[in-house]
Amino acid sequence: MRGQKPIFITGIGTGVGKTVASAIICEALKADYWKPIQAGELENSDTIKVRTLISNKESKFFAEAYQLPHPLSPHASAAMANIDVDVKKINIPYSEKQLIIEGAGGLLVPLNYHTLYIELIKNWNVEVILVSRHYLGSINHTLLSAESLLGRNIPVKGIIFNGEENYHTEEVILKMTGLKMLGRIDETKRVTKAFIKKQSEKFTEL
Repeated sequence: MRGQKPIFITGIGTGVGKTVASAIICEALKADYWKPIQAGELENSDTIKVRTLISNKESKFFAEAYQLPHPLSPHASAAMANIDVDVKKINIPYSEKQLIIEGAGGLLVPLNYHTLYIELIKNWNVEVILVSRHYLGSINHTLLSAESLLGRNIPVKGIIFNGEENYHTEEVILKMTGLKMLGRIDETKRVTKAFIKKQSEKFTEL
């Protein structure tokens, strides 16, 4: 029997800190890690990044279901490489511990010409953590992401804000979504193993 319900890390868009959040939570919970689809940066994939950033020796790393060569939406990267992404072949690996699953891009990213990432999440028995980062338009992107999840009755564990506090932005997001703030990742110019270790101390009670 699987140990605990997997946690799926998604973000309000690309570049908001999903991989950093995944590393922090893996470190905090000594969890296992899986990135189902890697698009681009195969020589320095998110799996490699997380493995490099964590300090504990207990986390296991599972191979991607698909490694796509181009840093594009999965459907486009796969098409350019003449690869057919078959979602039936993307199955959550068995883990006796907590498993962290990192998504690609945002929730409505197409995996192929028929399936959005959120549809795959809906079919899995997971809890979602939404990573948000403040920028002009981030309220809209965060509310749309939350609405997409909640409207499909996908369990959401809460929101992690990545970066400096913006009280008015966070207040309206939390009030309008009804979601819990799980914590904040401090702003940093350089993500190091020491930074991940320190940040992980905030998330040991997830």
